[in-house]
Amino acid sequence: MSPFDLSGEVAIVTGSSRGIGRAIAEGLAAQGARVVISSRKQDACEAVAAEINAAHGDGSAVAIAASISEKAQLEDLFAQTVARLGPVDILVCNAASNPYYGSMDGIADEQFRKILDNNVISNHWLIQLALPAMRDKGDGAIVIISSIGGLRASTTIGAYCISKAADFQLVRNYAAENGKHGIRINGIAPGLVKTDFAKALWDNPDALAATEKALAMRRIGEPEDIAGAAVYLASPAAKWTTGQTIVVDGGATI
Repeated sequence: MSPFDLSGEVAIVTGSSRGIGRAIAEGLAAQGARVVISSRKQDACEAVAAEINAAHGDGSAVAIAASISEKAQLEDLFAQTVARLGPVDILVCNAASNPYYGSMDGIADEQFRKILDNNVISNHWLIQLALPAMRDKGDGAIVIISSIGGLRASTTIGAYCISKAADFQLVRNYAAENGKHGIRINGIAPGLVKTDFAKALWDNPDALAATEKALAMRRIGEPEDIAGAAVYLASPAAKWTTGQTIVVDGGATI
């Protein structure tokens, strides 16, 4: 059996109707997991689930919309998942927001709170919802998608970087508390990836050229570049890996 085999596992991936989240959901399904596609819009989730089912067989994916900013909706996400597929074995916290670009001293309180709520508190809620069933089973994998922004300062996305640094510690703390239950909790810190979410950082050709010139691999990432790390962390291949955040950035931080 492949150490990456996920046959029969139930996975929730937030923010999986596009970008990195979608690539991760597709990667998990390719290894046999049954995946819940979740983002704010049900129709977008259903479109992705239909494509995954067409590629990997009916029942490979279901669509359950939920907003990460609403705790009640996340509770319903888990309730519906359990009712339709069974207890959650894998949780990937991918959804995030960044409503502000500019200096930290210009950010409005409501913008800062939204970033912290959606990028940190929502992950905390999701982990709390996943833990009871994982503890009962004595097994489980949780992955938080952070960012290399959490490793360094930024003059344009400082609040986002602060939230992503907090995710590193969320991973460490929950891993320390739950290793004794057989639950592994890890993170991934992507560099700049070509997604709609990060479009403001790569859409300018001159800025993109300068960014890519500075990268060891001379290109920014594609969503699929992050999916492999998520599959690894979710699989038996990573059965002795916990509390870590793996940097996947084409060499940006070296």
